[in-house]
Amino acid sequence: MERVYKLVMIGLVGAFILNGCAKAPTQEINDTKAQVEAVTNTDTQTYAADELSKLNSDLTAALDEVNLQNDKFLFKKYDNAKVMLANVKTAAENVKTVAAQRKEEAKNKAITAQGEAQVAIDAAKALLEKAPTGKGTKADIEMFKADLTGIEESFAALQGTIDAEKYSDALNSANIIKEKAASISNEITLAIEKVKGRR
Repeated sequence: MERVYKLVMIGLVGAFILNGCAKAPTQEINDTKAQVEAVTNTDTQTYAADELSKLNSDLTAALDEVNLQNDKFLFKKYDNAKVMLANVKTAAENVKTVAAQRKEEAKNKAITAQGEAQVAIDAAKALLEKAPTGKGTKADIEMFKADLTGIEESFAALQGTIDAEKYSDALNSANIIKEKAASISNEITLAIEKVKGRR
């Protein structure tokens, strides 16, 4: 009986020793949290929102795994938690990269649309110069001039939007300007054709 008691005690001591060797990955947790915080900014929230959301979910899952092991009395194993934390750190870098790429793409789209809007404005102005300024078209011409002035003012503000890195807003504004300028061009063309038809 005494021998059995000794074996049980040796087993318990061994279990406590093994349990004591498994320590929570505190440093890994702190490093991973810091990494996630570092990549959580306006750019990632704007251009990699889904990836950032998944990153935070994965971090929560890793921390849940750590807590699961913390709650165990014996045989704590943090290997899986360490792997999960390492994956979160890698994913954090990826979120940062994805956001930077998408931001650059958005910038290029905005700048391209800005150029197209300028072309549309120039085309409308060129047509306006050719438009007949007779008695029947004077009111229309003045209206077109006023509309173009308004469009040019909007276009001037467009560069400020791009400089502020509000690329989605800039793209929308540029497309609206382009559409308005094209509409004015169409109206001027119709007015020109109308005058020609009278001759």
